[in-house]
Amino acid sequence: MSTSAVADDRIPVVRGLPVVGSVAALARDPAACFVRGYLEHGPVFRVRVLNQTLTVLAGPELARWMGSREGQACLRSREVWQGLVDEYGATRTLTGVDGPEHRRLREVMRRGYSRDALRGRLDDLVAITDDCLDRDWRPGAAVPVVTAIQYLVTSQLGTLLTGRAPLEYVTDIRTTILYILNALVTKQRPEFVLRHPRYRRAKARVQELGEQMIRDHRARPAASADRRTLVDDIMDARDRDPALVAENDLVLALTGPYVAGLDTVANTLASLVYAVLKHPEVLHRVRAEADALFARGPVTEESLADLPSITGAVLETMRLYPIAVAQPRVADRDFEYAGYRIREGEPVYCAITVPHFLPEFFPDPHVFDIDRYGPGRREHATPGAYAPFGKGPHTCLGKGIADVQMTLTAARLFHRLDLALDPPGYVLRRRAAPTPGPTDGFRVRVTGTRRPRP
Repeated sequence: MSTSAVADDRIPVVRGLPVVGSVAALARDPAACFVRGYLEHGPVFRVRVLNQTLTVLAGPELARWMGSREGQACLRSREVWQGLVDEYGATRTLTGVDGPEHRRLREVMRRGYSRDALRGRLDDLVAITDDCLDRDWRPGAAVPVVTAIQYLVTSQLGTLLTGRAPLEYVTDIRTTILYILNALVTKQRPEFVLRHPRYRRAKARVQELGEQMIRDHRARPAASADRRTLVDDIMDARDRDPALVAENDLVLALTGPYVAGLDTVANTLASLVYAVLKHPEVLHRVRAEADALFARGPVTEESLADLPSITGAVLETMRLYPIAVAQPRVADRDFEYAGYRIREGEPVYCAITVPHFLPEFFPDPHVFDIDRYGPGRREHATPGAYAPFGKGPHTCLGKGIADVQMTLTAARLFHRLDLALDPPGYVLRRRAAPTPGPTDGFRVRVTGTRRPRP
């Protein structure tokens, strides 16, 4: 069937305003908009956005279907990310290829994005975090949380995944992400915004960073097996198989950790800071657990795994404040889903986080409850209920390292510092573009130091 095939006009449409449709609802809270659509219409519905109509798949069966052979055969990612690839003059990117090619690229990057990349380096992660806390979270300061955590995340990812902490490029990386995702991936802005001088300068700086990373790698001796980074793996793959990792793909691949982690990890950690401070009983538990962790001496994989309160806070933050609300795809062929016909070439949004807000999976779903994940409850373990890192073959490759990074960072932050919402009764304001997260106006005040740096 051609891409011009007529869509199934039986698919229900979510009520919206005249002309603009659901623009305001999606801009305010895309997760809530998709939940409303699912509750009113079931697992297939459409959302009108100005002159577009988006087809949405949702519900607990979606996660299983996306990972099945049928789901993988029905959906593709190329068009979603092609604008990004073209903007960099690249051949391909991991998120924009499917099938065997995706699996081969994923294998190249798997170790560098996994928990193994942090093996034996947890104390390094603590030291990097301490450096950032000493610099940006001083007693008495009103800290802009999102910005401060973006610098912290860039320091961590840069040092541990690439061997470089390019703090001077943080603003450029964030600006480039903002423009590209809005204009070329989620298409929430017209493409002509990419002509803006602010974006052109930022993109040139990110290109400069990537080229410097290539030169740095080629100038230094080969890394030992226990100190290899993602950069080493990508560059070795380039030398070994230029058809898989082309020269013009290197900048996009090497700066990928910043693109993947800057907004996602930082937004999640910022939301966690808010949620913990908003719930004093959770703050008390998190502090006690963090203090016990660091009192035991150097952090190990085993001690980090034995933090039920902090782990619960991270998991609950990802449930209640999801970043990857929906995965955009394109129908690779005609297929049926829940009794409706989806046509080849039709854009599809897979709203995988809708079950996060369904009471049949998470009782009182809008309550921040860090005990949902422990023995006797394990609400997230029901198939299809919990998907903060996506589902299917494109499930986030960095989820292992992100879990460690967020857990250890949260523990260190609340162990060392006394923090308070600023102002005390602050209610979190969130933005949706390009990825959901707290607004830049979210601040906390450092009211004191609980534990000095050793």
